[in-house]
Amino acid sequence: MAKIENEKIVETAVEARGAERGPTVRNVLVVSVGLVVAAFVVLYAVFFRG
Repeated sequence: MAKIENEKIVETAVEARGAERGPTVRNVLVVSVGLVVAAFVVLYAVFFRG
């Protein structure tokens, strides 16, 4: 619960965020880059099958 000290509101990090942390930007970036690489590998295999 937020407290008022010296006319300032003091909160913990979780209270300030207002929620639990979800997936981080790094995780989203890694997954999306991995999917793009996989898609390019599939496209390469289909169009340049030698």
